[in-house]
Amino acid sequence: MTGASKGPPAKPLVVRQLNPINWVGVWTLYVKEVLRFLSVYIQTLAAPIITSLLFLVVFSLALGRAMKVVGGVPFMEFLAPGLIMMAIIQNAFANTSSSIVSAKMQGNIVDMLMAPLTPGELTAGYALGGVTRGLVVGITVAVALYMFVPFKIHSLFFILFYASSVSLMMSLLGMIGGIWADKHEEMSAMTNFVIMPLSFLSGTFYSIDRLPGIWNDLARIDPFFYMIDGLRYGFIGHHDGSLVVGIVMMILGNVALWAITHVMLARGYKLKT
Repeated sequence: MTGASKGPPAKPLVVRQLNPINWVGVWTLYVKEVLRFLSVYIQTLAAPIITSLLFLVVFSLALGRAMKVVGGVPFMEFLAPGLIMMAIIQNAFANTSSSIVSAKMQGNIVDMLMAPLTPGELTAGYALGGVTRGLVVGITVAVALYMFVPFKIHSLFFILFYASSVSLMMSLLGMIGGIWADKHEEMSAMTNFVIMPLSFLSGTFYSIDRLPGIWNDLARIDPFFYMIDGLRYGFIGHHDGSLVVGIVMMILGNVALWAITHVMLARGYKLKT
């Protein structure tokens, strides 16, 4: 039949445009990481406070009379920013490293790899979770220390910059360590032989100007020194190293660690085998 009726014209095919970034997926991963450390708040929040207060008591009793003033400020005020930064360093690193290692050992890392998340989105979700823990721990430790050692704020910019940039740096370093490690013992070795010594020997409890010769030179090339020195300047206005070098080191370090983490996730290094 030539006179067959025709239906309405077909609608043009509409191709669904996908967002360039899976914001829902990144947010979900971030919330999971935050809830993970909040669910064990005694270990993740209370323990750093107790540890920092113990350090404060021990050093105040052992060195408080011998070093009444450091850098033109009372020793206790000099010590407090170092303890805050040490807590940030250790907890931001622990958050991402323990999360990834635990997921690998339990076999549920595949859930993250199969999720509709790019390597960059996985990096962002995990890293921001570590940043949140670092900042939350830093704030709680600062409040606890302030009850015993009232300190002032010299530069809010330096406090915010170093607290956030160091949290990001240690979160990324924790991701790299978590991807590399196959079990908790390997992560413990990295923490005990790398993170702890560098944070303890970088001016946390003393001014590096007291170090002689080559030890002073070695301290000035240690990135952990600039982390502590920058935050200390934000609180008390005293610094032993170059503030410009510290800022540049933090920015370039985060860019480099983000790139390394992204490549490791993209290639599935020690994750897909």
